[in-house]
Formats: sequence, C-alpha cells, structure tokens
Amino acid sequence: MPGNADAARLLPGAAAMSAHRRSMVRKLVVVGVVLAGAIGFLLFKGIGSALNYYETVSQAVASRAQLGSSTFRLEGKVVPGTLHETASAVDFALESNGVKQDIVDHGSPPQLFRPGVHVVLVGHFQGLNFVSDRIMVKHSANYIAEHPNRVAHQSAPSRSRARGAGNHQPPA
Repeated sequence: MPGNADAARLLPGAAAMSAHRRSMVRKLVVVGVVLAGAIGFLLFKGIGSALNYYETVSQAVASRAQLGSSTFRLEGKVVPGTLHETASAVDFALESNGVKQDIVDHGSPPQLFRPGVHVVLVGHFQGLNFVSDRIMVKHSANYIAEHPNRVAHQSAPSRSRARGAGNHQPPA
C-alpha cells in the first residue's frame, strides 16, 4: 500500500485537498463551539429571568441604583391606611420585610385590590415613587374556590367603574 508521499506523487492536488479539508473541519468546529456558547448563554439568561418573576419591595429598594428607570415587576402588601384616589391615579404604599415604597398607579385596579392584599405591579422608579400602570392581585389558584363570595362582592376603587372598566378578572 503506498504511503502519503506516494499518494501525493500520484495525485498532485491530494496534499492541497487534505489541507483544505482540515481547514474546513477546524472552521466548523470553531463555529460549533461559538454556536453552543451562544445558545448556552441565551438559555442561562432566559432561565434566570424566568426564575426572577418579580422583585420584592425590600429587594427593589436595595437595588434601586441598578434598576434605575427600567421596567420590572414589584411585589408587596398594600399598606392599610395609605390608599388615596386622585383624578388620574391611585396612590398607596407597598411593604415587604419592613421596607415601604410609595406607589403611583395610573392603570385600573382589579376588583380584588384593597388594603392588606399582596399585589404585583408593573412599572419603574421615578424620583421617590414607583410608577405603575398595571396591578395584579397575587393569590393562589384555589383562592376563588375557597372564597367565592369575596370575588363576587369586592370592588375596585370607584375610578375604574367610572371608566367603564368594571370587568377585571384576577390573574390565574
């Protein structure tokens, strides 16, 4: 059986073809490694953001500088005695782990919204306030089954009814 030197003598382009083939294999390996790294990075970021559905008030206040004016979800309990309606907003305070944050909400509160309930807001920091445009009442999936009368008889602040937005459904 002839050796590589014999093959190169018999086929003059064989050595060049072999070098080209090795070069292509190296390029494909590099592209594969880059693609695998990119997919891994995207999965890591996606899973990380999915696991952190919201920030509690105490976490958000501690991370205020990093959060800046970016939009995120904020979770806490509506502090009793802080709920005040204005012509265009509902002002109140949220609390978690002893930390309070003043809220200005420009959306229509859901029917179950009231002092003492846990809520998740969508919004951002603006000055000393957290400005929100969406309130979601946080409760377990079996809340309605355990408390059917509460859902039927609770009402949102009057401004949502005035806007004709009285058919809010609580999030599942």
